[in-house]
Amino acid sequence: MRGIQISQYVKGPKELKVTDLPEPKPRPDQYLIEVHAAATNFFDILQIQGKYQNQPPFPWVSGAEFSGVVLATPGSTQTPKFPIGSRVFGASQGAYASRVCAAEPELLAVPQGWTFTDAAGLFVTAPTSYGALVLRAGVKAGDWVLVHAAAGGVGLAAVQVAKAFGATVVATAGSARKLEVARQFGADHVVDYRDQNWPDQVKKLTPKGRGVDIVYDPVGIVDKSTKCIAWNGRILVVGFAAGQIEKVAMNKVLLKNISIVGIHWGAYARFERETIPVVWEGIGKLIEQGKFKGTVFSDREFVGLESIPDALLALGGRETWGKVVVKIPKEGESKL
Repeated sequence: MRGIQISQYVKGPKELKVTDLPEPKPRPDQYLIEVHAAATNFFDILQIQGKYQNQPPFPWVSGAEFSGVVLATPGSTQTPKFPIGSRVFGASQGAYASRVCAAEPELLAVPQGWTFTDAAGLFVTAPTSYGALVLRAGVKAGDWVLVHAAAGGVGLAAVQVAKAFGATVVATAGSARKLEVARQFGADHVVDYRDQNWPDQVKKLTPKGRGVDIVYDPVGIVDKSTKCIAWNGRILVVGFAAGQIEKVAMNKVLLKNISIVGIHWGAYARFERETIPVVWEGIGKLIEQGKFKGTVFSDREFVGLESIPDALLALGGRETWGKVVVKIPKEGESKL
């Protein structure tokens, strides 16, 4: 097979090379999957640099999110959930390759009518946003929800989930194109957070200037968000894309009765496994109802393993929106 193997840490995506590699050997509990599309994540960039919390022993194949077709089922079971030929998506180390191994809990069936490209970017973003808004913040009809970095992968997922539950969505982003994308995915109002007065602008949009009920923050701007949140508001701490772990003036949290709530979706597999199928069932219903669609970046196409460095550079350069997904043709198949 072909893939991007890491034998030593690199400075950045430009140094990544596609090489011929031995066929992966699945453990008894793993499926072997032919990769048709692979999604990019910021943590992929950190991992190849040796800066991520999960660093496999050398050598290892990079990439985590993928979609594809089952080639072989686990040897440890006679009744696999996904028979040979099943269309699946999931997350497992080694997605930047023509084949990857993954255990059953790391896989789901590609939704009916979805392409491999759309499904490849679903496994991380959709449950993070659904879990945050529905489980942690209790979003409901009539709520006003502020989504920061609304044109990003988790942001567009959050916009769609909030709208599906009957909320009014205010989206922030840092360019005209990204604000346009947020609107296309359902945001009712958009605000450019390059303007220092964005908290005032957000507050003025809400009924009688009361502020928003829920803030979805994958950036790390909790402190500023306290200026435009309502009494009893909930602030969801989703991530720190701005690059710094911020400090928050806690007197504002007290004065406005604010709840600051974290969401670490990846840890549910360890601490609350029983909630995972509940979340995916909820996402599945939204997909069936046409209220949740794929968020693949479509302004530029990335095809073939050789295009993964460019895809990661585009992602890291903040020039993209949604999920940056690379189509991976079958070996010997044309990229056209």
